[in-house]
Amino acid sequence: MTTSYRHPTSLPLRLISKFIRTVLHTPLGIALLGVSKFFYPRKDGDWVEVVRFELPLARLAPQFAGLRLVQISDIHIGTWMTRSLLAEAVERVNAENPDIVAITGDFVTYDAPRFARDLAEELACLAPRYATLAVLGNHDHWSGAETLRRIFADSNIIDLSNRVYTLHHNGTCLHFAGVDDFMNDQDRLHTVLEAIPADGAAILLVHEPDFADISAASRRFDLQISGHTHGGQVLLPLLGAPFLPSYGRKYYSGLYHVDGMLQYTNRGLGTAELQVRLNCRPEITVITLQPSGSSSYKTPERSDSF
Repeated sequence: MTTSYRHPTSLPLRLISKFIRTVLHTPLGIALLGVSKFFYPRKDGDWVEVVRFELPLARLAPQFAGLRLVQISDIHIGTWMTRSLLAEAVERVNAENPDIVAITGDFVTYDAPRFARDLAEELACLAPRYATLAVLGNHDHWSGAETLRRIFADSNIIDLSNRVYTLHHNGTCLHFAGVDDFMNDQDRLHTVLEAIPADGAAILLVHEPDFADISAASRRFDLQISGHTHGGQVLLPLLGAPFLPSYGRKYYSGLYHVDGMLQYTNRGLGTAELQVRLNCRPEITVITLQPSGSSSYKTPERSDSF
């Protein structure tokens, strides 16, 4: 079955957004916004929070109970994020003994070729039991999508853009699917739905969390994991997140139930053009999958940070 999906933002708003983005990505715009990093100093030890929880999936076979899915997102190397901080994040991911590592887009902020070597060498150190899976985000397309795809190949990362990756165990299966970036009209959900088998639990990687309204309507996915919003990046008392990006305003942080599907939005590791966070720490997410009805199910909780 092939279904057509339209983006909800009007053409005038998208043109205005493109103009603002173009201005911000000029040398002057980059220099001016770069000043903000001095208000968010890099910290040792506690700069990233590890969030661990168990999650039941309705169609998960018992053979996959306890599978550890570790998600990172929005690395944004080249602005606030440095290679040394990324190396530390990779070390912490590996310390969680992941079965699958999922990266949900925005590896860079600007100029992907400039940071290709740093990304490739550090991401190659990820050591999951089965695979590292990734999709691209909006900044990746603005900054050099083909460069990122070469980095994936060099780092043994499976590019899940509009594709499906399946784990098999004793006659059962667990599917991981991904769509390419929604904001840049690269998503091809119909292609994924045609490729994914009818049986088995399915987890969708997509950069923008509000895509959940579309993916849930397909009735094929048990869980969608996303990034994009940085959790709001700046959270003000009483006001919450005053600045949220397009396609990240409904499901901007944490766990949601969307029309029968679970949606989780990771707060990301780095920052984009505005290089500051407030009351919104970077995040590594560790999800232990369980069959639905498992007595060991635990709700998400904020964990210690190494």
